[in-house]
Parts: sequence; C-alpha cells; structure tokens
Amino acid sequence: VSEGASTVIYIDPEKESAAMRKFDMTVLPVSVIFLILSSLDRNNLGNARVFGFDADIGLTGNDFGNINTLSSVCTILFELPWVLAVRRFGANKAVGTAFVLWSCCTLGTAFITSYGQAIAVRMILNAAEAGLAQSFAYLFSTIYPRETAGKRVMTTNLAQCISGAFGGLFAYAVQTMGEQRGIAAWRWLFIIEFCITVFIGAIGWIFIPTSAETAWFLTAEEKETMRLKKQRDFMHRGETKFERKWVKIALMDPFVWLLGVAFFTSSVAINGFGVFLPTIIAGLGYASLMVNYMTIPVYVLGAISLVIQVYYSDKLKQRGLFIIACCVPVSVGYLICVGTANPSAGYAGMFILVLGLYPISTLAVTWISTNLSPDSKRAIGMPIAYSIANISALVSSQLYPDQQGPRYVPGNAISAGLCVVAAFLYTGCYFLLRHRNAKKAKLIAEGATTNDLEGDMSLESMYIL
Repeated sequence: VSEGASTVIYIDPEKESAAMRKFDMTVLPVSVIFLILSSLDRNNLGNARVFGFDADIGLTGNDFGNINTLSSVCTILFELPWVLAVRRFGANKAVGTAFVLWSCCTLGTAFITSYGQAIAVRMILNAAEAGLAQSFAYLFSTIYPRETAGKRVMTTNLAQCISGAFGGLFAYAVQTMGEQRGIAAWRWLFIIEFCITVFIGAIGWIFIPTSAETAWFLTAEEKETMRLKKQRDFMHRGETKFERKWVKIALMDPFVWLLGVAFFTSSVAINGFGVFLPTIIAGLGYASLMVNYMTIPVYVLGAISLVIQVYYSDKLKQRGLFIIACCVPVSVGYLICVGTANPSAGYAGMFILVLGLYPISTLAVTWISTNLSPDSKRAIGMPIAYSIANISALVSSQLYPDQQGPRYVPGNAISAGLCVVAAFLYTGCYFLLRHRNAKKAKLIAEGATTNDLEGDMSLESMYIL
C-alpha cells in the first residue's frame, strides 16, 4: 500500500494499543523527567532570590526582571528551530543536544558573580531549553491518536507542577543548609541540580526514539504496526520528507495566529506565576523561610486540577470550552491579590488561580498540535503559535519589579485583565473552527468529495473543537 493511496488499512486494535502502551511506559515518563529537570533549572532562579541571589551578584531595581526578559528572547527565537531539528534529525539527537547544553548552563549559574554573567548564562540556558516542550508535543502528535493526545501533552504542565512543588521543597532544604565550604546556599542549589540533571537525564535520554516508527524498544511487529499507522493516518501525517509548500500554508492560516495571540494573553499569567510565585508570597508578608515551603500545596492542587480537566477534555473531545472556562479562576485569583492586602486572602487567591492556570496551556498546545496537519504544517504552525505565546515572558518578567512590592498590584491586575482578553480570543478560535467544520459538513451533505484543499483544510479532516 503506498502512502498516498486511498486503500483502507486495517490495524489490529490490540496490537496498536500494545504499541501505545510501550510508548506510555518509556517515552512518556522520560518526557516528564526531562521537563521537570528543565523547569527546575529554569524556575529555581526565583527560589534563589529568596535567599541571597540578588545581593550576592549585585542586582538592583528591575535587574532580575531584565535577566528573565532577555532570556525569554532566546526562548522565542529558538522554539521553531528545535522543532524543525526534531523533524529533520529525530527526537533523540535534538533533545539530547539540548540536554547537554542546558545542563552545562545550570552548573554555570552556580558560579556567576555579576549581572552580565547572569544574563549570558541564562540566555544560553533558555535557548537550549526553548523547544523542549514543543518537541515532545510534536513527537506525541506523531505517535498517539488525536483524541487522546491531551493526556500526553499534559506532561509539560504536569512537570511544571511537580517541579514547582519539588523545587520549593528542594530549595527550602538547601536554604536551611546555609553556606557550606565557603559557597552560598543558592549556589549549592544549582550545583546539586546539575548533578541530578546529568545523572537522571542521561539515563532517560536513552529511551527517546528517533521516530515513532523506529523506536528501539518496539518489537519488529510493533514497528510494522507503527509504520502501518503512519500510512493509515496519511492525511494527518503527510509525507515523510519535509514539504516546503506547507510553510506558506501554515503562515497563511488564521487559526495559527489567532490561537498564538490568545495563548500570548493567557501566558502572561502563567509565566508570571511560575517565576514570581515565591516573590508574590513573600510580598504578602510571609517570612522568607516559609515562602518556598508554601508554594508546594499550590502546585499540588494545580496538578490535580490539570489531570482532571485534561482527562475530561479528551473524553468529551472538547478543547475550546474547557480553555475558556479555565480563564475565570485565573482572573479571579489575581483580582483577589489586587483587591486585598490580607496575606491569607492573597494566598487563597493563588489556590483559586491555579485551578485554571495549567489546563489552559496544556489544552491550547493540544488544540493546535492535533488540529494542524500534515506533519510539515504542524512543525511550522505549532512552534509559531508557541513562540507568539512566549513573547508573554517579556511582559511577565517586567510585571513584578521590587519597587512595586510588597503587593505588586499593577502586575497582578494586568495578568487578570489579559486573561479576560484571552477568554474572548479563545472563543474566537472556537467559532473559527466550528465555522470551518460547518462548511465541510455542508459540502459533504451536498455530495462533494473534495474541496481542492489539503491537510486539515480538506474534507477528509474535521477539527476537534
């Protein structure tokens, strides 16, 4: 059977399920581990502030925000190249290269002594980590059925929750350790993280396949099953070789840009929360030793909410409505911090906020990664939307300068307002896809067999709303 043929390809459901389970037991845990390590290395800079980072390297004013702003520029610039590298060279080589680079930068963070060094090291680290989440999301879109991809893409934000909780606990433990061997506690934080990253990450890297069809841990029969699955899903996957025509098609698709802008407005709240949660809690009046410890239950609740909502999103085959609903608690949580100076109320606001925070990101990535086809269009459109979203890091990193403490009212108010805007933009995405499906359904009802379009725009593909 040729890849472009219309012949129906039958695959034994049990054999396909067996192959999926192999990926669930190998690639999925590894993705979680890599994303946890990445998030720890990136976000513990916020925890390090609580016990002396700023003072030791001479940061003043909004210098810390500037470090995050400039680092975020690298994230935006390198997301698309990393996903294209996965498509061209395979996930194993691309992710492995990123792993080596960011590990070195984590160790380098422990030895910085000036503002300039901090900028340089963190920019390189963000460049190395830029495409990690999108690379795994792209890989999952080539392995799993569209309807169940949400539970796998969820690993990105689940890892953030775990790293947030573990990072807070880990940072708290290092903080109580104090200065050892003439090295400040925050420097030990990154030295120990480096050792953990290298040891665990090196083992995990072995299990990342080059492609779904050539994974070394599959039997010959399972590899054949995945090869047949690729042929069966030809409309969704497309040709193995990258086709340049899809670059223009992806760039001309309004859904890519509308979802990217919507993702941008909602991601201001997400980025601000991840980097500045310890700062926010400290600003509410709690003692520094308690700050990292108090982040843990917030992240645990976020993880529980994420799992539940993504599970039902996959089950009901709905993305947009869940995303829109999740914007409500995020806005409410930030507005509580704006409206009251009471530390307990502000802390409670973080728990309300986190109910919707992570499902938005997970479902937005799932929405675009499973609706764009074939692979060539997805490899362009998905990282473009993600890069637009990550421009939000340039905004969020400036929202909590020291001079606006202890309550950071402007930053919290802006995050709340942009999340309201995001709800309207995601609603626009929902109606755009619903309109496209309605046009296709009308043509099919009229007896049409083609609309002279390819990929996800063709009559053979319906969008998941």
